[in-house]
Amino acid sequence: MISSKNLILKPLSASQLFKYMANDNSLERELKLNPTPKTITQAIIASIEETILPNLSDSGKNHLFSTLWAIILKSESRMVGDICFVGEPDVDGEVELGYLTYEAYRGKGYMTEAIACILDWAKRQEFVKSVFAQTAKSNPASYKILEKNNFVKVGEDDELYNWRLIF
Repeated sequence: MISSKNLILKPLSASQLFKYMANDNSLERELKLNPTPKTITQAIIASIEETILPNLSDSGKNHLFSTLWAIILKSESRMVGDICFVGEPDVDGEVELGYLTYEAYRGKGYMTEAIACILDWAKRQEFVKSVFAQTAKSNPASYKILEKNNFVKVGEDDELYNWRLIF
């Protein structure tokens, strides 16, 4: 668990991920949180089932780089988004970051704070040298969050910007 001024970032266990996917407030009940309206897309479910859960079950992997972290707003005791690394650092020490703010909590600075928080944690991990992220060109709010956290745009294609932060 990681904590900042307004937030708690809690890595989810495999059983908690199943509750997250069920999206029936069972995860919130387990974590003693207020329910949060959220949309769990088929793409998120597929990512959890095909990548996150298999990585979590691999005892040779650091599960903190393999799971979804719930972003909890302390003042309301509710989840406001989630964040994850897309696996352990590669041979160059780079990890990829993904994140989602639930609709009712967008534009309030929570994801900027959550990313700053998880970057601070990542900097202290032995093999992490840089963090990579991608944002849709059509989502300026998402890439402004990265800019506020000192990411630099390093490339693009028709739909995406590529970002990197080197420690």
